[in-house]
Amino acid sequence: MLNIRRFNSQDNGFNKQLNELLAWDSVADGQVIHTVANILADVKQNGDAAVLAYTQKWDASTADSMAALTVSAARLQQALTRVSHEQRQALQYASERITAYHQRQVQASWSYTEANGTLLGQKITPLDKVGLYVPGGKAAYPSSVLMNAIPAKVAGVAEIIMVVPAPKGELNELVLAAAAIAGVNQVFTIGGAQAVAALAYGTQTVPKVDKIVGPGNIYVAVAKSQVFGTVGIDMIAGPSEILIICDGQTNPDWMAMDLFSQAEHDEQAQSILLCPDGDYLSQVAVSIEKLLPTMPRAAIIGKALNDRAALIQVKNLLEATRISNTIAPEHLELSVAEPQALLSHIKHAGAIFMGRYTAEALGDYCAGPNHVLPTSQSARFSSPLGVYDFQKRSSLIQCSAQGARELGQTASILARGEGLIAHACSAEYRLHARE
Repeated sequence: MLNIRRFNSQDNGFNKQLNELLAWDSVADGQVIHTVANILADVKQNGDAAVLAYTQKWDASTADSMAALTVSAARLQQALTRVSHEQRQALQYASERITAYHQRQVQASWSYTEANGTLLGQKITPLDKVGLYVPGGKAAYPSSVLMNAIPAKVAGVAEIIMVVPAPKGELNELVLAAAAIAGVNQVFTIGGAQAVAALAYGTQTVPKVDKIVGPGNIYVAVAKSQVFGTVGIDMIAGPSEILIICDGQTNPDWMAMDLFSQAEHDEQAQSILLCPDGDYLSQVAVSIEKLLPTMPRAAIIGKALNDRAALIQVKNLLEATRISNTIAPEHLELSVAEPQALLSHIKHAGAIFMGRYTAEALGDYCAGPNHVLPTSQSARFSSPLGVYDFQKRSSLIQCSAQGARELGQTASILARGEGLIAHACSAEYRLHARE
């Protein structure tokens, strides 16, 4: 029997209840941090030998060389023939939609010239090499391959290196097929902190990359946080989240299943439903009890719902948007008659799914926008993964002689005010320049 929390926003102590519900300890314990630091140092010093040893130990791999952990381009193409026709078509269709969406995000270089002849602007260039981490333990995620690799390709990244653990040497054909469709350049069947280290520092076999993207377990997350600075990273992701604002008119079974859709990821996932109608919340609770036994991952869903879910009665839909902004969810469903009317009140959300027919699951696979989203209230300051994460910006400044005179005077005053005389002199030397 489930025991999902029921709150009412009008009750005394609601804010405290909400804060307790949202609390999630994202900090790894000291032992994990210490273990990861040792792995990173080992791989940095010993390269392939360390990666191979860890893979043999934790993935029960029988590989005796890094060559055995390298997936060839021919093997990727073979995977395309091994998946079913229906699966290949689905991957291709999703790929086309994700590509079309992300092509609209491409940034272009720009510049303008001032009246005095000074040119200012911004040059956009893609990263050279990107590392893509794809989970391969409890579940396989070909959708993660598409969502991480395609924006990089659209951005113009020249080389994408994918790492994916293969416990006991078992490869997932859908993941490999997705890599082939997305244009991944190299694939290594390694995982964990050792894979992050290999990408960050490079080994005799694994190329050093400029940025590492993609989700993983706590060891992967801690490793990404520790190599940040040596390489860029996308984000440190927490458990999956879904928040639904409903007016009480959507089929309760739909709402129950939408809550399940994130809860089935892991036991720490969070599913919350906001609605002004208390009776409707009770109907959804009935649907949850009815449908949960039909789910293959019922145990995971049940624990997530018991530990971190809530059905919350709100005063009205406007109040629901204010609570939503406090939660800043990864996924937000506006399951209401007029979602556009609520949209202007939403400030913080990773992705917003509008209307009764827009299940969050569509965004996970094939709607087009990226499914790599900020979690744990970080939507207050972060955005979905996109093309812009694989492009960098360089400022352009070219002064004419007149521009050097005009800017130099101001720079000289400010530099001397800061006590940086060499700065001032550098600008002053050009005050009397003539073209």
